[in-house]
Amino acid sequence: MKKYKVYVYAISKNESAFIDRWMDSVSEADGVIVVDTGSEDDTAAKLRARGAIVFEEKITPWRFDVARNSAMSHIPEDADICVSNDIDEVFEPGWREKLENAWDDWCTRARYWFVWEYHPDLAYQKKFYMEKIHRRHGFQWVHPVHEVLQYTGAQEDRTVVINDLYLIHKPDPMKSRGQYLPLLEMSAAENPQDDRTRFWLGREYFYKQLYDKAIATLQDYLKIESAVWPEERSAAMRFIAKSFRAQNKDEEALGWLYKAAAECPMVREPWLELARLGYEKENWPLTLWAAEKGLEVKESTNSYLVESASWGFLLDDFAAIAAYWLGLYPKALEHAKKACDISPEDKRLLNNFNIVAAKAEPEKAL
Repeated sequence: MKKYKVYVYAISKNESAFIDRWMDSVSEADGVIVVDTGSEDDTAAKLRARGAIVFEEKITPWRFDVARNSAMSHIPEDADICVSNDIDEVFEPGWREKLENAWDDWCTRARYWFVWEYHPDLAYQKKFYMEKIHRRHGFQWVHPVHEVLQYTGAQEDRTVVINDLYLIHKPDPMKSRGQYLPLLEMSAAENPQDDRTRFWLGREYFYKQLYDKAIATLQDYLKIESAVWPEERSAAMRFIAKSFRAQNKDEEALGWLYKAAAECPMVREPWLELARLGYEKENWPLTLWAAEKGLEVKESTNSYLVESASWGFLLDDFAAIAAYWLGLYPKALEHAKKACDISPEDKRLLNNFNIVAAKAEPEKAL
């Protein structure tokens, strides 16, 4: 195995509670560089005490790309591999050895797993590929928020995939998203034809309950020539539908959910939303059809758009309830049992199973 000079770099602000955990995680690196952007606690002091090289800088006006580029600029020129991660993220032990085993001189960056939602007791963890490990030169961060690494080197951009390297997100649930919306609006103004930025802005409007803006922005996204990824287009249609649903415009919502399912039928999310709408409207044929269509999807795409609920008990739960009200008791029992298997501690699911079993096969009631 060839040895490389590996440096981790990050930005920080009021991260005191996570410093020891993070420094333990990145301790396999040759050096750790952090730009602290204005902590009011002892973040910088704790980082220095643990061996990090800390630069204290004010970024005005605030932009994530400027902050990360500043941190990158402090990495020694002779570093071979740069590893960017946030202080609420931790690598599994042994990450450096896996990185060096996979890396070669031709590599410009590495792709590895980022576990966005970590649930030790659940079979499904939301994860997707990330590419924030890169060569020292030829990269810069772009976009004020949801920033990405842009390759600027002269050679071909070549990525190595490391499927056994995991970075786990363990966030602070109290941290505010308040700065995201104005930064996304800035990013969209700077990059009006960037489809991903437009999608993120529309999604953020939905999160902020600005439903008319969400609908208009996501419809604009769908018109952008480069917006061709079916899964993301389907997600945009789902957020449009959910915005209409929040305004009690159920017919419009239903139409957009049908479009979302047609755009990308090989993901579960639009089917789950159709089943949910059917359930809420007591449209049992729609509920059962949509839930079973969703259950036909057996493999996750592992994109950032996957929602954990789609791989939990809900599809079987909706199918069981719909089949029960349609008088399809054996089918209802099958789905109720699967829902219980996925979430065995859920008392409501167990109660539903017993109700269905009493109709279908009384001897199977638990």
